[in-house]
Amino acid sequence: MKKSKTQEALEELGNDLVKNVLAGKPPVMNVPVRALSNVSYNKKSETLELGDKTSERNFFNVAHAKKFLQTLEVAAKSKELLTLGKHASLRDVFYMVKRTIPNTKTNIVDEQSESDNAIEDLEALSGFSREQLNINANKMGSVAGHVVIEDKGDEIDWAKMGSGGWSVPSNVEEITFKKVRAKYVIYMEKAAVWERLHEDKFWDKQNCIIMSSQGQTTRGIRRLLQRLSQEHDLPIYVLADFDPWGFYIYSVLKFGSINLAHMSGSMTLNTARFLGITADDIENYGLKKMLITFKDVDQTRLKQLQNYEWFQNNKAWQRQFKLMATMKAKAEIQALSSRGISFITEKYLPEKIKKGEFLQ
Repeated sequence: MKKSKTQEALEELGNDLVKNVLAGKPPVMNVPVRALSNVSYNKKSETLELGDKTSERNFFNVAHAKKFLQTLEVAAKSKELLTLGKHASLRDVFYMVKRTIPNTKTNIVDEQSESDNAIEDLEALSGFSREQLNINANKMGSVAGHVVIEDKGDEIDWAKMGSGGWSVPSNVEEITFKKVRAKYVIYMEKAAVWERLHEDKFWDKQNCIIMSSQGQTTRGIRRLLQRLSQEHDLPIYVLADFDPWGFYIYSVLKFGSINLAHMSGSMTLNTARFLGITADDIENYGLKKMLITFKDVDQTRLKQLQNYEWFQNNKAWQRQFKLMATMKAKAEIQALSSRGISFITEKYLPEKIKKGEFLQ
């Protein structure tokens, strides 16, 4: 079988290490630094980008040896998966590499966070995403709408998937869109809100696509949203809580995240618009009684958002931050249910979208 570019990149990584050993040099990896110190904001593309700084990992350096070995083990398992044409979950990979080094009491990994970090380092080293390395995360999202796709030879209609909708996989690269009939996409952080929109057939009545995850957006969903935006020119509306964490979810979707700056090209949504909840909604829809008092951690997070470079000169966002700081309170999307169980689908969303009341 012809080797994929991903396989070739992993083999090149291994060959470089072998060359060093045969030349009497220590095996060394120069891993891109995935930290704020090596991340910059590109104003033109409006995305976070990884810089050129690297961190040397020398196998013969006691401080580097374990992380070096973890990255090498993960690369070996990825190469094995690619050769077999199989996929593994993040949890699978953790158990695949978890073993005790012979004649020691040291495990290659003790916690899944270690193998997860090694996989992200391998992404940065190889230039290929986790999904392209045949490593997938758990499914944590649902979608519904007038869309027909082909996935692994199966034709799937998102309008005919019952009450649960179609479960969004971790890897959406091989999905082919056969038919897309929608004016826009609404993404929401909460599955419960998605279920309300789905039960009310909002996607059918408003000719749109509705998508959700459980809290922070998964990479599969981010990539699927990007594909719908870029390949089908669909606006993406983000529906999140009126709190620093809801605002942060929008920030990650639109501009990218510091930890995954190396993946910005395939993850960010320049066209994303924040639909709600906003400080104005709390006033306009009489939600003051639904406010939840800030904790110290909320105040700290809000200050961090205010100082993000991509928000600093945005008057509309700074106004929201200021109003939230003045209120010293937050509100959940479900606060709209106080106006009626279907208020969000019958009045709130149609009204805001029609008026173009969103933040960018």
